[in-house]
Amino acid sequence: MNLPWSALAGGALIGIAAVWLLAATGRVAGISGIAAGSLRAGRGERGWRWAFLMGLLAAAVLVLWWQSVPGSAPLLLLRDALPAWQLIGAGLLVGFGTRLGSGCTSGHGVCGIARGSKRSLLAVLVFMACAMLTTLVIRHGGALL
Repeated sequence: MNLPWSALAGGALIGIAAVWLLAATGRVAGISGIAAGSLRAGRGERGWRWAFLMGLLAAAVLVLWWQSVPGSAPLLLLRDALPAWQLIGAGLLVGFGTRLGSGCTSGHGVCGIARGSKRSLLAVLVFMACAMLTTLVIRHGGALL
């Protein structure tokens, strides 16, 4: 069996970061809430939010750098990226969904379920069902429906 070490390490780091943020600030690591609050929160609340968002950006830059190192494993295939209009459309749909669902996958899936939130459990079940249905339609033409 080929254990996906990168997924295991990534999941562990996300969990550690979520616990650390909750323990240090009492705040939930829901990205949509952090991003929204970075613009509209009070002055004392903006600093940690911007630091968190800059950390996400720095991690993406590190992944792109790592990928450019000769002999490194391809973590992200830029040549397979979607056209800009599709990425923008997907981003807008995700943004709408996070507002409609009162949170994003990180807030509900990582933090909400860990806190025993029934609403978060239901949200994650809906996220997963939609993801599976979308994959079925896009990759298999809905042939199994």
